[in-house]
Amino acid sequence: MHDDLIARAQAWLAEDPDPETRDELAGLIDAADVDELAARFSGTLQFGTAGLRGELGAGPMRMNRTVVIRAAAGLAAYLKKNGHEGGLVVIGYDARHKSEDFARDTAAVMTGAGLRAAVLPRPLPTPVLAYAIRHLGAVAGVEVTASHNPPRDNGYKVYLGDGSQIVPPADVDIAQEIAAIPSLTVVPRPTEGWDTLDDSVLDAYLARTDAVLGPDTPRTARTVYTAMHGVGKDVLLAAFERAGFPAPALVTEQADPDPDFPTVAFPNPEEPGAMDLAFAKARETDPDLVIANDPDADRCAVAVKDGEDWRMLRGDEVGALLAAHLVARGAQGTFAESIVSSSLLGRIAQKANLPYEETLTGFKWIARVDGLRYGYEEALGYCVDPEGVRDKDGITAALLITELASVLKAEGRTLLDLLDDLAVEHGLHATDQLSVRVQDLTVIANAMRRLREQPPTALAGLPITRAEDLTRGTDTLPPTDGLRYTLEGARVIVRPSGTEPKLKCYLEVVVPVSAHADLPAARAKATELLATIKQDLSAAAGI
Repeated sequence: MHDDLIARAQAWLAEDPDPETRDELAGLIDAADVDELAARFSGTLQFGTAGLRGELGAGPMRMNRTVVIRAAAGLAAYLKKNGHEGGLVVIGYDARHKSEDFARDTAAVMTGAGLRAAVLPRPLPTPVLAYAIRHLGAVAGVEVTASHNPPRDNGYKVYLGDGSQIVPPADVDIAQEIAAIPSLTVVPRPTEGWDTLDDSVLDAYLARTDAVLGPDTPRTARTVYTAMHGVGKDVLLAAFERAGFPAPALVTEQADPDPDFPTVAFPNPEEPGAMDLAFAKARETDPDLVIANDPDADRCAVAVKDGEDWRMLRGDEVGALLAAHLVARGAQGTFAESIVSSSLLGRIAQKANLPYEETLTGFKWIARVDGLRYGYEEALGYCVDPEGVRDKDGITAALLITELASVLKAEGRTLLDLLDDLAVEHGLHATDQLSVRVQDLTVIANAMRRLREQPPTALAGLPITRAEDLTRGTDTLPPTDGLRYTLEGARVIVRPSGTEPKLKCYLEVVVPVSAHADLPAARAKATELLATIKQDLSAAAGI
């Protein structure tokens, strides 16, 4: 086993085009570090509907140039088999370690395979790449990003020509093509022949951002903005300036791209502490709202002053606010969300006589809904201009929520006032999440098995009226690894994360409210119910 492992590592080393990972791997081989080599050569990073995502480093279980070149070659083979010989592939990248290298390698592989390749001019938000695919008539797009993962990670996201991320069976077909590549020696990689785009694509994207706003709405809301060390700042500032909003006050420590994300443990606005600097800036400048993008700017977080201090709105709260704003503006078309998001959207759509659909988790599904006008997911993802960007877009979402805050400000009201109105109209929909990050993935598998073998009959004293194993699929959903429990006045979904080593449990309770005066009591009841459901679910899952 030991000799075989060393032999595999040496074979990999012989092909590796990157001096950094070559040195790293040579050091492990020289030191005969069997444990570390085994971790890196225990398999290969699996290409799935999220593309690839993993820790940077040498070997097939890490993100590196060898893995990316193979992935690009597999994608190229898949495109050619599907009649796209000579088609255009557009490539974007964020500001993480190695992102530009991975983008350039992808362009070289596509060019060598007889496809045309075009690379965005510099690190830009993921939604700009999603927009560019449709704008340029590309047959596919690649975004090199690990979104809001830790600094040591990178990733590879694949879109097809409709501008939305891949879904089955494309992921399996591409994975088979990747697996069929015997070695890097058979992958032609010219040193030139692709295009580096100028700013015209970005300008066209920015011109479209104006279209998400109403023609004569107030533009007075003042914001604090953090780019979370990512690539959002310049594009968001340009979009705000075009729209005529006051220039956001920047969280300067986090304004510019930095692949080491020095001020945050995890560069995700949802993680504890990530918004601390933004809140400090808000206490200084007293804006109407705080806006944060994640590092590739496809997500948008919103915080408001609640009493004496600032709090982040949940993704479900922002999702409902944007929906109510679009309804008030007379939007037509289908409103859609993933099954783990709040059922409040369905009630808003129903009252407005708009079609409504639930999908599996992920914008790859939401973006495919027929006649989509608005889609959102509780993990801070909002699609407010589906004709332009068939994916979540943290720039246009920021514009729309700032417009709504401006409209309310003109009426002497706030986002929290509108949330109160929605609670009185549709019931208080309170959501929470039980999210367990693990080192050992068997913890997740064991929890799922335990829940399947010994399903709970009640949570927080509420009987479970329906228990669904989503691996079997439903009338409206394809199969996925998840469990859904419907309770009297509550709903729980349990699923492994698709992009991180986490077990995620999504909880929602609905408490009827007859008048604004009843809201404090309803909130207290909802908080207590959510806390008890969390405890009971933890016990049932053994986590």
